[in-house]
Amino acid sequence: MAKYLLLKHYRGAPASDNDVPMDQWTPEEISAHVQYMNDFAARLESTGEFVDSQALSAEGTFVRYDGEGRPPVTDGPFAETKDLIAGWMVIDVDSHERALELAGELSAAPGADGKPIHEWLEVRPFLTAASTTTECGFHQG
Repeated sequence: MAKYLLLKHYRGAPASDNDVPMDQWTPEEISAHVQYMNDFAARLESTGEFVDSQALSAEGTFVRYDGEGRPPVTDGPFAETKDLIAGWMVIDVDSHERALELAGELSAAPGADGKPIHEWLEVRPFLTAASTTTECGFHQG
């Protein structure tokens, strides 16, 4: 089994076919979208392929180190030109092809007018224990 991160973007991915921002959806459209996501996760949980999912606020700040004894440098809230992650789902599947299949299905979540969003999802494999920590800068424990 291999873990993959399915990233949903507020901004930064190619525009979807049904590219209506969620803040312009009706409460019913939002409920239908959330229900689709929950049902999808529940189905994957029953097959042992679901690991975790989280939604993120559109608010955030970039932060970086600015030297010894100095406060961190911040940039934000996010400018409209910056990539912005909406949330993610972690799956644990048998193959890359299965990860792509599930991402394609998740992309069909309903949006405005109840029509599938056809949103672009980013599919990223997790580094394995054999990967070096220099590739990502994080220690895997």
